[in-house]
Amino acid sequence: MPWKNQGGGPWGGGGQGPTGGGPRGPQPPDIEEMIRKSQAKFRSLIPGGAGGGRGLALVLVIAVVFWAFSGVYRVNPGEQGVELLFGEYKYRTGPGIHFWPPTPIGDVIKVNVENTNTINIGFRGEGSRGGSVGARDVSQESLMLTGDQNIIDIDFVVQWRIKNAADFLFNIRNPEVTIKIASESAMREIIGQTPLEEALTTSRQKVQDDALILLQNILDGYGAGVFIAKIQLQKVDPPQDVIDAFNDVQRAKQDQERIVNEARAYTNNIVPRAQGLGQKMIEDAGAYRQQVINEAEGEAQRFLSVYNAYKGNKLVTKRRIYLERMQEVLNSADMVIIDQGGGSGVVPYLPLPEIKKRSTGAAQ
Repeated sequence: MPWKNQGGGPWGGGGQGPTGGGPRGPQPPDIEEMIRKSQAKFRSLIPGGAGGGRGLALVLVIAVVFWAFSGVYRVNPGEQGVELLFGEYKYRTGPGIHFWPPTPIGDVIKVNVENTNTINIGFRGEGSRGGSVGARDVSQESLMLTGDQNIIDIDFVVQWRIKNAADFLFNIRNPEVTIKIASESAMREIIGQTPLEEALTTSRQKVQDDALILLQNILDGYGAGVFIAKIQLQKVDPPQDVIDAFNDVQRAKQDQERIVNEARAYTNNIVPRAQGLGQKMIEDAGAYRQQVINEAEGEAQRFLSVYNAYKGNKLVTKRRIYLERMQEVLNSADMVIIDQGGGSGVVPYLPLPEIKKRSTGAAQ
């Protein structure tokens, strides 16, 4: 505040200082005066004026109320709240409005439990080495030993979420590093039980599923509070140094498999045909056998009938048999009639076969 000029200066006496000396320059404000004025202003704001203890108590009550209300907090959907009392974990809360003593007595840590986190193992960068030019190989992580003592190069991705915020925060140190190391260990164990050929071809899905189950069991044993959502193999190949030779072997195996398939196809074609032909021959033989038996039985039955007729009338039966047999013989023979009398009016030769042929041709 400005000093009033009384008698030549702030000290009076015609502009002389407090010791009676000559005039002095501007002096700093009086600190005690400023403190008294600040206290007076503060007391004027307290209900009841400067009435000492009651006003101060009211101020303290208001401060405590504001401090207590600062302990009301909200947990959003997809989050979990972790309540601490003097730094010690006490409770885990879900979405909604909650109250907990505020700092310095209590504290609340909110953790997102719906966000899916991703860890790349065997490579760094977006995608895998097979699908991204910018991806960088990390051979210390990707090279693994298979169950048949071969080396395989595997890149895979682990996706995980937090399922228990308290366990995640307090049971393990540096959770992401722990999950990464445990994931690599689980994959090495599963690959160590799988032959190279199966890991490259038929057992990829089984490797993923078994590694996920094993990794989840490991983390549950640690009490990590983590849920493994998915393990996805990105690239499964032989090491780069031997991939050309391995591809040659694979092509040879494919040729072998193709030839075997062709042989099987030929076998599947020729064997049924041979079996069908054999079955037909068996059936034909059976039919011929039955036919011969039937004919023999018929001939025997006919002979018996003739024999029975012969026993009844031998003369008639002999004549009938003679006539039937002569009819069969003469029916197939060329007959020539020659006149033995030598008469003048009789033709000595009668060509009956020629006459028969002519009559048959004319009839047609």
